[in-house]
Amino acid sequence: MAPILKEFPSLRIEKVGNGPAMATATSTAFDDLPQGEVVIEVAYSSLNYKDALACTGHPGVVRAFPHLPGIDAAGQVVWSASEEFCEGQSVLVTGCGLGSEVWGGFSRYVRLPSEWVVPMPDGLDARRAMAIGTAGFTAAQAVSAIIQSGISPDRGEVVVTGATGGVGLWSVAILAKLGYQVTAVTGKPKQAELLRAVGARQVAGRDIVNDDSARPLLSGQWAAAVDTLGGAPLATILRQTQHRGCVAACGMAAGVDLLLTVHPFILRGVTLAGIDSAKCPRESRLEIWRKLANEWRVELPESCIAEISLGEVPQRATEMLAGETVGRALVVPEV
Repeated sequence: MAPILKEFPSLRIEKVGNGPAMATATSTAFDDLPQGEVVIEVAYSSLNYKDALACTGHPGVVRAFPHLPGIDAAGQVVWSASEEFCEGQSVLVTGCGLGSEVWGGFSRYVRLPSEWVVPMPDGLDARRAMAIGTAGFTAAQAVSAIIQSGISPDRGEVVVTGATGGVGLWSVAILAKLGYQVTAVTGKPKQAELLRAVGARQVAGRDIVNDDSARPLLSGQWAAAVDTLGGAPLATILRQTQHRGCVAACGMAAGVDLLLTVHPFILRGVTLAGIDSAKCPRESRLEIWRKLANEWRVELPESCIAEISLGEVPQRATEMLAGETVGRALVVPEV
């Protein structure tokens, strides 16, 4: 393999004094990387909502400056002190502490603990793994929660909010592949054709999951849900969910407060399943990736997968936080 570079491209988040955090494509010295048992040469990363927050210096993501964001990475091992991994092996990493606890995947190299690293499943390569990334991994966990709650496809409709985002698109696609009737909720009606292409039976506007009344329960519409928004939409969906339904919650773009009574839980037996991708246990993590490469394997249209350079990340992150993006952005660690 080629020798490890002493200096390499990265996206660095820096803050001077009380000024705003700035994200800049620059170079980083290999010796400055955090310690770890495995070094990966990154072929692709991907831009997630958490990364977009990191680009603003959000204190919930960035613990110290300077910081290299990127909660996903896929590529080849170029050095290993772990018996589990060898040079040249294809691997991926999503979540754990990458891009938050330690410097992340918007970089030519990452050095990290071996227990965070997942061997590339057969049938996947670095590009496809990052098209899935934390977004698809989160979606797969949400689908798993619905299945584990005993919700079969014949129980009724499953609603997915934020359906044109990464988690939303993968949720719609996986659920449709498994035979569920999916209603995709979006604030982008022009993307209805895309949502139907990935498997949505119905496409609806946000109003369908925004009921600001004080009623503790609403008419039961959904057998299950994947909610990427939080806030008022999540509160509405919980009140709309049928008896013994399951709502998998994995986002907060619409807010962190949940204003409702306990009625959905104690009168209808609704399950609220929280999806925590970053700290998913390793055994479950490996099984989810196995499914994504095999029986849950689906393809998103190339039209909703973009490749961007490190220098293009800040603008894309701004657009993502403003709700203006569709699909997945793969980050190539080049300036």
